Amino acid sequence: MVKFIESELVLLKKEIDEMWTLVYNQLDRAGEAVLTLNRELAQQVLVHERRVNAFELKIDSDVEDIIGLYNPVGIDLRFVLAMLKINSNLERLGDFAEGISRFTIHYNEPALDADLIERLRLAEIINQILSMLQQTRQALQEESIELATSVFAKDRLLDEINAEATHILAEYIQRQPENALSALNIVGVFRKLERSGDHITNIAEEIVFFLDAKVLKHSGKSDEHYV
Repeated sequence: MVKFIESELVLLKKEIDEMWTLVYNQLDRAGEAVLTLNRELAQQVLVHERRVNAFELKIDSDVEDIIGLYNPVGIDLRFVLAMLKINSNLERLGDFAEGISRFTIHYNEPALDADLIERLRLAEIINQILSMLQQTRQALQEESIELATSVFAKDRLLDEINAEATHILAEYIQRQPENALSALNIVGVFRKLERSGDHITNIAEEIVFFLDAKVLKHSGKSDEHYV
């Protein structure tokens, strides 16, 4: 029985890693699409979203089978539960990539205001999210609590950029009210990016839960606990 569950857990981890790759590519495409207003690239994200949804359902089903057939306990149970929640968070990240791509497709202007985009630090926040997602993936692969918890500080930077963006866009609307609708749509993009950071942080918490049985959700996201 032990050998059987071990092989199932290895397969589950492999599936989660494949889901990670798929979602990372979705966010990468969506980020490039919004920065360049590349509608063809954005359309690719919409097409691949179906694969993300299908993969999530398959992993959920596999987790149910493992629990039902093998009744895992201890660290095996923590691993399975963590993979279930990570899978859900990855699917939400795919949703955000889709939403950002829809903004790109429906944006009516030929180009984004380059000065505004630079002040908003849009490229920086996209790169930060991709870096966080890659780092959490590495944390799981290497089973590293240090890598997982270091993601929390990066999420705080996302919050700071997002807060600054709100003020910058408010001032922009006051100066150029004719572009108010476009600016409000950009607010929606930043909201999705900020929420992406939250979900990646949730993934980091699940990795810590699996590795150290520490539930951080209600204790505050601080890497100071592990210094």
